[in-house]
Amino acid sequence: MKFNHDQIIEKLNDCTICPRNCHADRFSEKLGYCNTDAGFNISSICNHLGEEPVISGEKGVVNVFFAHCNLQCVFCQNFQISNNKRGFVNFQYGLEEIISHIKKLFENGSKGLGFVSPSHMIPQMKLIIKTLQEEGIKPTIIYNSNGYEKPEILSELENIVDVFLPDIKYFSNLIAAKYSDLSDYFTVARKALKEMFRQKGSTLIMNKELNLAEFGLIIRHLVLPGHAEDSINILRFIADELSDRIHISLMSQYYPTVNVASIEPLNRSLYSDEYQKVVDEMDRLGFVNGWVQELESNNYYSPDFKKVHPFH
Repeated sequence: MKFNHDQIIEKLNDCTICPRNCHADRFSEKLGYCNTDAGFNISSICNHLGEEPVISGEKGVVNVFFAHCNLQCVFCQNFQISNNKRGFVNFQYGLEEIISHIKKLFENGSKGLGFVSPSHMIPQMKLIIKTLQEEGIKPTIIYNSNGYEKPEILSELENIVDVFLPDIKYFSNLIAAKYSDLSDYFTVARKALKEMFRQKGSTLIMNKELNLAEFGLIIRHLVLPGHAEDSINILRFIADELSDRIHISLMSQYYPTVNVASIEPLNRSLYSDEYQKVVDEMDRLGFVNGWVQELESNNYYSPDFKKVHPFH
């Protein structure tokens, strides 16, 4: 597919959008770590009811799932589309088709547009948003990322993104190196979250009529089997260096995919006492805003991106 250089805000012929700093020419066959070119590289555009209640609401959020990722977490539940070497769901939509599909999904009354795994696709994301706005469509923009971001790139999104919805995956860089193929995850994510906090603060501004978030920051964390202490350290970081007023989504939905069958302790589900230990620390630290999950939630978060609607 042809892609006009002039349509892109940041040029992708020397790509340093994410902290990997590959300097790849994404208009050529010499691609970088994420193995994505200058096209849109979208795996799914769908209405999703499974996000936090203030994101999905009753009508769901329209989510754009980008293919591939600047992390390669061995346990990723979206591995069908996130794997940079063998990801097999990667549709080369044109811009007109993308806009048409998004507009159709908004017909059900959805108010939010989420971009999932956008860290390596920010120029394409900006182009989609700009085109929608030119057509008079101005949804709440939700940036749903893995937290491995450049603060200076995030600063350029201040007047574009309404709600930041980042994961913070690890406190220990050693664990990150073991599971996500990089040794500076927390070092980088710490600065990224501080930039998001600078922009949005700790108050989540809501549409009171619809009970939907319109502006702010929600930090997600998935508790991993055998790593409750790392999760506790993450909560302490947020309380000490950001705010205990931030909305936290503490997730128990981990499930072992086929890719971790031989990796202990990731090859099992989360134990209830592990998750409860982290929940107890969340309470002790004074967090009062956010969500915890039922341990059985891992039964409901196993998408299949080979389907038209991955979550049905």
